[in-house]
Amino acid sequence: MLKKIAIIISPNWHDYAEKYLNDCLMSLRKQDYQGEKKIFITDNESSENSFNFLKQVAPEAEIIRNEKNDGFAKGNNDAIKLALEQKFDYIVLFNMDTVIELNCISKMIEVAENGNKIGAVQARLMLWPEKEKINSIGNVTHFLGFGYSEGYNKKYKLIDKCKEICYPSGAGVLFTADIFKKVGLFDEEFWMYNEDQDLGWRIWLAGFKCVLASEAVAFHKYEFSRSIKKYYWMDRNRIIVILKNYHLVSLILIFPAFVVMEIGLIFFAIKSGWIKEKILVYKYFFNFKNWRYILNSRKQSQNLRKVKDKNIIKLFSGKIWYQEIEDSTLKIANVIFSFYWKIVKRIIVW
Repeated sequence: MLKKIAIIISPNWHDYAEKYLNDCLMSLRKQDYQGEKKIFITDNESSENSFNFLKQVAPEAEIIRNEKNDGFAKGNNDAIKLALEQKFDYIVLFNMDTVIELNCISKMIEVAENGNKIGAVQARLMLWPEKEKINSIGNVTHFLGFGYSEGYNKKYKLIDKCKEICYPSGAGVLFTADIFKKVGLFDEEFWMYNEDQDLGWRIWLAGFKCVLASEAVAFHKYEFSRSIKKYYWMDRNRIIVILKNYHLVSLILIFPAFVVMEIGLIFFAIKSGWIKEKILVYKYFFNFKNWRYILNSRKQSQNLRKVKDKNIIKLFSGKIWYQEIEDSTLKIANVIFSFYWKIVKRIIVW
């Protein structure tokens, strides 16, 4: 019996739907998967014009209206909750700025059903319009919490049909309904960025896998400049990720490198004009009210633990990679931190 598929398109905000939705919808309507499919879209900071536009362009979709912009994490969660209530077997997330090949969903389902203890399956994300270049073949976690796309901007070469990845990009990923019931949904405190990293880590902690379906292809109209401008969320959230999900011993072992990195990031923020955002990051962590959330969330993550850190960190990296940013200091730092991580990783494994 064919499984029921909920397709969730990333939340609409401002003019995103007008810019991107039509191409995404057209490709989703052409999918060759023959089972039941239903599209869900959350409209953040909804106006009548915005809501009416979505109804007109996507009449087949169930639309969730939020009066204010509740962020990427909650916007997706609102749709995921509806899909779970309606008993869908798989939940597939696509960014609104993606164009999906016609067999993408079927190929992700094929990997999910033929594998063992798979919780998440990422599509192979390629750039648009440079379709031969990679956007992400799985995302990587640096041991200090930075996340980046593996293979970004490189030409694609054939890889295994199914390979383990650190965490899946939320731009094109399939989850089993059961995995959400076991590990929870996106952490809404993240608001935007790193929420997929956190969820992927929790999937691994619970004893399940995140994998790439290399034959399932989606094209992503990705712009690096749109991401790096959100410095506050990226920097704050990568710290929350490691505080929640590492074992305490691992946290202690990486702490010296964390301090050195923070010193370097302060100078980097001054040089790049982001010092106000960096101060806001520290302000968040010096607010003791936020530590109630952090400690509770850490407890929930650690309660999921079925595997040790040594089984998860094999996919982590000692290299920091900020994609288009080229910096000689960063290159030197990569050598030092890679060496440090090599030692720490051996200790953790031991």
